[in-house]
Amino acid sequence: MFAAERRQMILEMVRANGAVSLRELARVVQTSEVTVRRDVRALEAEGLLDRRHGGAVLPGGFTRESGFPQRAMAATAEKTAIAEHAASLVREGEAIVVGAGTTTQELARRLARVPGLTVVTNSLLVAQALAHANRVEVVMTGGTLRGSNYALVGSGAEQSLLGLRVSRAFLSGSGLTADRGLSTSNMLAASVDRALLRAAAEVVVLADHSKLGADTAFQTVPTDLISQLITDQPPPEAEKAGAELEALAEQGVRVSVVGAPTAPGVKSAPERGDPVRRDLPLPSPRATGHPGLGGGGTPPMGQRVSDLAPRRR
Repeated sequence: MFAAERRQMILEMVRANGAVSLRELARVVQTSEVTVRRDVRALEAEGLLDRRHGGAVLPGGFTRESGFPQRAMAATAEKTAIAEHAASLVREGEAIVVGAGTTTQELARRLARVPGLTVVTNSLLVAQALAHANRVEVVMTGGTLRGSNYALVGSGAEQSLLGLRVSRAFLSGSGLTADRGLSTSNMLAASVDRALLRAAAEVVVLADHSKLGADTAFQTVPTDLISQLITDQPPPEAEKAGAELEALAEQGVRVSVVGAPTAPGVKSAPERGDPVRRDLPLPSPRATGHPGLGGGGTPPMGQRVSDLAPRRR
């Protein structure tokens, strides 16, 4: 494939998805990441896209939300590894909330094997994945269907969450930075995610490395309310993504990196015999939960003390 054809394909992918990793671009155009990186630099010089965190985004700073089919096809191996580890945190008899997204959909498929589980969700896809699971109760919010991600949004969804109390919320989004936390590009989706957050004592964010450093319009979970981040190993050239992980850990977020060998200075976590997870060490204690939402010394229902993040000052 000639360079001009390859770059046109790269440009079309970025325009369709809003943000694409170098790894994914290289897979689609069937060339090396080194070659794709050169192409991305050339397109950036022409002002057609911006380079960011080991990938390419639309020019102009904020990334936009891509369509569901494109999101479902992106970083599938990474999402699978993230979902597997997230599912290992869930205990029998626990009550949790699961937000909308392609990664949370992967999580739901694995939650079907947890007996006695109660899952509250605004996602039709999460509910569908659990529809035939034995001994798993699915509770759906009300609301208006948002067809782009098969999620229920609006005041009906938010009202149905009032008074709800669960141990953990598993949320995804369009972008994650140490400065702003988790964000999304849709105001209605952000509002419901904030309602899901308020129902939980602990927030676990699921985000593959392409989301790290991406900043989208509407904040959903501030950094100081994120108890744990589960992500995949950024490629070597994604220096910004790696720096973002370090910055998140410095702010007290427990960072679990899956699908990667243990690196120097990073403690391996033997929980459930998982050999591919690694946790970035925290520089200082961190609080579990968030103000007014059950943060304290008592573990939320269904959790062990060892599952909780250390206290923040």
